Amino acid sequence: MNFKTKIQSTIAAILLENNRDLIIDEIGIAKNLSDGQVLVQLITAGICGAQISEINALKGPDKYLPHLLGHEGYCEILQVGPGVRTLSEGDHAVMHWRPGSGIQSNPAEYMWNGSRLNSGLLTTFNQHAIVSENRLTKVQPNEISNQLYPLLGCSLTTALGLLEREAKVTFRDKIIIIGAGGVGLSIIQAAKLFNTEVLLVIDNKQEKLDIARKLGCTQTLLVSDKMAIYKESIKMLDGLKPTVAIDTTGINKYLELCYELSANNSRTILVGVPKFDERSSFNTLPLHHGKIIMGSNGGSSNPDEDIPVLMNALKNNLLNFSNFPTTKIKLEEINDGISKMKMGSPGRFVINF
Repeated sequence: MNFKTKIQSTIAAILLENNRDLIIDEIGIAKNLSDGQVLVQLITAGICGAQISEINALKGPDKYLPHLLGHEGYCEILQVGPGVRTLSEGDHAVMHWRPGSGIQSNPAEYMWNGSRLNSGLLTTFNQHAIVSENRLTKVQPNEISNQLYPLLGCSLTTALGLLEREAKVTFRDKIIIIGAGGVGLSIIQAAKLFNTEVLLVIDNKQEKLDIARKLGCTQTLLVSDKMAIYKESIKMLDGLKPTVAIDTTGINKYLELCYELSANNSRTILVGVPKFDERSSFNTLPLHHGKIIMGSNGGSSNPDEDIPVLMNALKNNLLNFSNFPTTKIKLEEINDGISKMKMGSPGRFVINF
């Protein structure tokens, strides 16, 4: 077979410097596909908080600049490389950063301004991409909105996996969530699959809290200072200590609050990642009596198992995302979308290619 790449160039958003706008420009694509690589054409892609962290270098100095970005998307398969067995030309697929079936290839090779441009096993802020087979899961087109398919690549699979594999929720559990961004709102929906009640959602934007109520949480609380939130939360919960507490913000005072508000036999799950040079403070005594605190790794999600389950739930209205806010943007509008996300705009900004 001929594995010469069908597309030689594409348009992409490039991170050249941290804390700066992305550059939209033409990039060159590798001349040949290697083992396990798949050439795709993007249809839609979501902007996740993880990309905001990368742009802001929250995990520390970025050693790979300049590089491409994005880890959740929906695409059409244009060409498959050697050894690929799970996908064929013309298929549609969800793009995800957690590994699934198939080969894990080498990272894709791109060129920009005469030099190599770094990327990972998938990127989604480019009109065409070379992706590792195990970062793609085949789905049927037109079964849900094109704006929802990217959510299956990160926020929805994270929400499902977090509840099922990390928090191990049952119908007896009561949940609080701090942070009503894309993942927080997805958790509210995913909790319905477990018949588990979301008692309280806390955020600093009333618009997000209004959406959280529409999606099914019982109560909401607008952020003020930490002690005021603690006292008001205790009052609102009326003696009920949540058994699952989830922080999606990565802000230390709020992840501490998450831990402090939860019951002695609870599981505190940290989705958001604090800035690399910041530290948190906890009273560790409850840990000796059964309390658990852990960081989430994408909900420990398994795309092969979780994407079909979520597709079925969405098709059969077991999950209702009619009130989930998605804002459509073009690739050339990505910096405006990122700026609005930083200012707290709700839901997901979805790039339509």
